[in-house]
Amino acid sequence: MSVDGSLEALDVIERQTAVLVRNFEMFYRRTDIHDDLDRAEYLLLRTLSEVGPQDINTLAASLGLDPSTAGRQVSALCRQGLVERAAAATDRRRSIITPTAAGLRRMDAVRTARAESLADMLGGWTEEELHTLGAMFAKYNGAVARKFLADAHADADAGVGVGVDADAESAPAPVNAR
Repeated sequence: MSVDGSLEALDVIERQTAVLVRNFEMFYRRTDIHDDLDRAEYLLLRTLSEVGPQDINTLAASLGLDPSTAGRQVSALCRQGLVERAAAATDRRRSIITPTAAGLRRMDAVRTARAESLADMLGGWTEEELHTLGAMFAKYNGAVARKFLADAHADADAGVGVGVDADAESAPAPVNAR
């Protein structure tokens, strides 16, 4: 690709990213999907569901947060009975965060609602288009993780958190898959 072609493509990506962020905000404001569990709570629970119990520092790194922010989010989820803290077996000063059954149920309900909404919006897309979009989002999120998140290479290789590696051997699941 030529320099001019690259600049033109980057200009399209920059503009579409801005529109995408606006559309995500519109989606958030115009649906009730996150009334029961906000986006931060959902992503924290989803991360714990996918990778298992973690200490605050590991959880914060995989979410791109500082540990104090992750700690406040975990405290709020603890008060709601959606996660539990327990001392680490090897270091009693560290807390291990584990989702509760109630937390997993609420996270799954939000995930289902999000998937149904996406399936409705993208209903006319082919399976190949859905896989391509999923792969491109994963690749973009992996690039963001490599640039901004601590231990992003390890996270991307493991397919955890927001740094999912789009080059993983398995294709992203269709939007309506659970």
